[in-house]
Amino acid sequence: MDTAKLNNKLIAAARHNRTSDQVPYAFEKRIMANIKDLRPVDVWALWGHALWRAAAPCVAVMLVIGVWSLQKHDQQVAQLQSSDLEQTVLAPLDNVGDIW
Repeated sequence: MDTAKLNNKLIAAARHNRTSDQVPYAFEKRIMANIKDLRPVDVWALWGHALWRAAAPCVAVMLVIGVWSLQKHDQQVAQLQSSDLEQTVLAPLDNVGDIW
Protein backbone atom coordinates (compact mmCIF):
# COMPACT_ATOMS: atom_id res chain seq x y z
CA MET A 1 0.00 0.00 0.00
CA ASP A 2 1.29 3.39 -0.96
CA THR A 3 1.36 5.56 2.15
CA ALA A 4 1.59 8.84 0.23
CA LYS A 5 -1.54 7.95 -1.74
CA LEU A 6 -3.36 6.98 1.44
CA ASN A 7 -2.23 10.21 3.13
CA ASN A 8 -3.59 12.27 0.23
CA LYS A 9 -6.91 10.42 0.37
CA LEU A 10 -7.21 11.02 4.10
CA ILE A 11 -6.43 14.72 3.74
CA ALA A 12 -8.94 15.04 0.90
CA ALA A 13 -11.60 13.31 3.01
CA ALA A 14 -10.82 15.57 5.96
CA ARG A 15 -11.11 18.69 3.81
CA HIS A 16 -14.37 17.48 2.33
CA ASN A 17 -15.88 17.03 5.78
CA ARG A 18 -17.12 20.27 7.29
CA THR A 19 -16.29 21.16 10.83
CA SER A 20 -19.05 20.78 13.34
CA ASP A 21 -20.25 23.55 15.60
CA GLN A 22 -20.37 21.08 18.48
CA VAL A 23 -16.60 20.86 18.67
CA PRO A 24 -15.27 23.13 21.43
CA TYR A 25 -13.12 26.10 20.50
CA ALA A 26 -9.42 25.21 19.89
CA PHE A 27 -10.08 21.55 20.62
CA GLU A 28 -7.52 20.36 18.10
CA LYS A 29 -4.86 22.69 19.53
CA ARG A 30 -5.40 21.33 23.03
CA ILE A 31 -5.21 17.76 21.75
CA MET A 32 -2.03 18.47 19.82
CA ALA A 33 -0.48 20.17 22.86
CA ASN A 34 -1.27 17.11 24.98
CA ILE A 35 0.21 14.81 22.36
CA LYS A 36 3.43 16.84 22.27
CA ASP A 37 3.72 16.59 26.06
CA LEU A 38 3.47 12.80 25.99
CA ARG A 39 6.74 11.01 26.35
CA PRO A 40 7.40 7.51 25.10
CA VAL A 41 7.45 4.84 27.77
CA ASP A 42 10.99 4.08 28.87
CA VAL A 43 11.02 0.41 29.78
CA TRP A 44 14.52 0.63 31.30
CA ALA A 45 13.41 3.42 33.61
CA LEU A 46 10.44 1.34 34.76
CA TRP A 47 12.75 -1.59 35.50
CA GLY A 48 15.17 0.70 37.29
CA HIS A 49 12.48 2.13 39.54
CA ALA A 50 11.15 -1.33 40.36
CA LEU A 51 14.61 -2.65 41.18
CA TRP A 52 15.41 0.33 43.40
CA ARG A 53 12.16 -0.23 45.29
CA ALA A 54 13.06 -3.88 45.75
CA ALA A 55 16.61 -3.15 46.93
CA ALA A 56 15.73 -2.08 50.49
CA PRO A 57 13.66 -5.19 51.35
CA CYS A 58 16.36 -7.41 49.83
CA VAL A 59 19.03 -5.79 51.98
CA ALA A 60 16.84 -6.20 55.07
CA VAL A 61 16.29 -9.90 54.32
CA MET A 62 20.02 -10.34 53.71
CA LEU A 63 20.88 -8.75 57.08
CA VAL A 64 18.35 -10.88 58.96
CA ILE A 65 19.62 -14.10 57.35
CA GLY A 66 23.23 -13.03 57.98
CA VAL A 67 22.63 -12.41 61.68
CA TRP A 68 20.71 -15.68 61.99
CA SER A 69 23.46 -17.68 60.27
CA LEU A 70 26.16 -16.10 62.46
CA GLN A 71 24.25 -17.04 65.60
CA LYS A 72 23.71 -20.57 64.34
CA HIS A 73 27.39 -20.84 63.39
CA ASP A 74 28.50 -19.64 66.84
CA GLN A 75 26.30 -22.25 68.54
CA GLN A 76 27.72 -25.04 66.35
CA VAL A 77 31.29 -23.90 66.97
CA ALA A 78 30.67 -23.79 70.72
CA GLN A 79 29.25 -27.32 70.67
CA LEU A 80 32.16 -28.62 68.60
CA GLN A 81 34.71 -26.91 70.84
CA SER A 82 33.17 -28.32 74.02
CA SER A 83 33.08 -31.84 72.64
CA ASP A 84 36.63 -31.56 71.31
CA LEU A 85 37.86 -30.23 74.66
CA GLU A 86 36.13 -33.04 76.51
CA GLN A 87 37.61 -35.69 74.20
CA THR A 88 41.06 -34.16 74.48
CA VAL A 89 40.99 -33.97 78.28
CA LEU A 90 39.54 -37.46 78.73
CA ALA A 91 41.61 -39.18 76.03
CA PRO A 92 44.47 -40.21 78.36
CA LEU A 93 41.99 -41.73 80.80
CA ASP A 94 40.61 -44.10 78.18
CA ASN A 95 43.86 -46.02 78.08
CA VAL A 96 44.37 -46.21 81.88
CA GLY A 97 43.23 -49.82 82.06
CA ASP A 98 45.73 -50.87 79.43
CA ILE A 99 48.63 -49.38 81.34
CA TRP A 100 47.85 -51.10 84.68
